[in-house]
Amino acid sequence: MDDPILLRYSRQILLPQVGYEGQERLGQSHALIIGLGGLGSPVALYLAAAGVGRLTLVDFDRVDLSNLQRQIIHRTDRIGRPKVTSAEESIAGINPLVQVTCIDQALTGDALARAMADVDVVLDCCDNFATRFAVNRACVATGTPLVSAAVIRLEGQLSVFEPRVADSPCYHCLYGEGEETAETCSRNGILASLPGVMGTLQATEALKLLLGLPTVRGRLLLLDALAMEWRSIRVKKDPGCTVCGGG
Repeated sequence: MDDPILLRYSRQILLPQVGYEGQERLGQSHALIIGLGGLGSPVALYLAAAGVGRLTLVDFDRVDLSNLQRQIIHRTDRIGRPKVTSAEESIAGINPLVQVTCIDQALTGDALARAMADVDVVLDCCDNFATRFAVNRACVATGTPLVSAAVIRLEGQLSVFEPRVADSPCYHCLYGEGEETAETCSRNGILASLPGVMGTLQATEALKLLLGLPTVRGRLLLLDALAMEWRSIRVKKDPGCTVCGGG
């Protein structure tokens, strides 16, 4: 690292849990971010700011005026543009050292698996169950760690799934695919700052995972932002899970 790079990351390098070697490890890491909305916005910005070397951004949507209340990576003058290119521009403004790949389409099947070929962590920042289940199946199949968060109204949740760890549950262990609901932000509303809270925590868990630090694997964190109360629920691997178990 040259002097400007050391200065950029100096406050993080000071941490004994990071140091020079940890910062280099982040610089050699590759994160796949699925969804550049309320959660994906702080995730992408903080992973870039922290020095994660490669980010692959996936979103097929365009920036809409209704997004700007919470999707802080986008700007008013980018309305109508692809979210991935809007996000890429914001990332370049924060850290031009980060290599960004944009995928302006939904990923399914083999394309999703291929996108995970050299990825160190996947961040599920999407807003629908079908994509969440597909991402989970691909992560289990490829052994790629998954950091998942969700927000609605004044409530949030967060968990980490590590398929390479024998006793780690997967997303399907937690939510069977028959439990899908129709709750969305467009129907139920959401407080502007809540995706920022959960997305920032999502980025924190991803950074800890990339640095080899303990994560919240095996726990589901639930936030009631109205009461400002957290709950932590233990989640065990389901031996009958049809995705990661023997079922």
